[in-house]
Amino acid sequence: MSNKWRVALIQMDVALGNPKENRQKAREMTENLRESGKKIDVVLLPELWDTAYDLERLDDIADEQGENAQAFLKDIAQSLHSNVWGGSIAERKEDGVYNTSYLFDRQGKLVGTYSKAHLFKLMNEHQFLQSGDQPGLYEMDDQQVGGVICYDIRFPEWIRQHALKGAKVLFVCAQWPNPRLAHWRALLIARAIENQMYVVACNRVGTDAASSFFGHSMVIDPWGEVIAEAGEEETILTAEIDLDIVDQVRSKIPVFTDRRPDIYSW
Repeated sequence: MSNKWRVALIQMDVALGNPKENRQKAREMTENLRESGKKIDVVLLPELWDTAYDLERLDDIADEQGENAQAFLKDIAQSLHSNVWGGSIAERKEDGVYNTSYLFDRQGKLVGTYSKAHLFKLMNEHQFLQSGDQPGLYEMDDQQVGGVICYDIRFPEWIRQHALKGAKVLFVCAQWPNPRLAHWRALLIARAIENQMYVVACNRVGTDAASSFFGHSMVIDPWGEVIAEAGEEETILTAEIDLDIVDQVRSKIPVFTDRRPDIYSW
């Protein structure tokens, strides 16, 4: 299995509270990928691509056990023969609604889920969503990868745990709004540098009733170099990543072996 992956980030507008319309948009954009004939190893969608931030209506529009989204993402994985990190969707469970990501392999098998651990109180997420408490750490094509959602990237100790467990790529889905473009870029680049990993981050574009979203989906290498970055329009951003570079960087600057966890708990 090659350690070089071509990733495709679906930077799309998201209609507020309209899962059917949003699934159709995502299907059209991924169909463009299929028709291009290009080999894609990983597809990534943005955060809450099914409902957007229609939080007050989540009880009515959330996906029961994520069944609709899972069927949709499975179909994408099988039709493209690609791994799919399915952004995140509003998933209804018995104890409430979660902001949940699903990872499907090339055969369309569900291999992992992750629910957003850190809820963004400035957007009242905590009033409408339940927080997850499980790591988003999985195996993809025989490599360890991690996945987090939006606000999670402001918690470096959370990301570091994924790196310590062997993650070479961190996938991020987001609805990161204006005016915090500088924060988005700086945080993602920092997470790549300090953890010596690729960061592949997909943000949405467009507006809702309260916010506008700037896109700028990014692919960043383990040196912190931005190797691909989108603008502020709907697009499919593609890039090639070479996971062997992660091992090279980690051996050249041995951050992990030079750690002093014995003094970090004061």
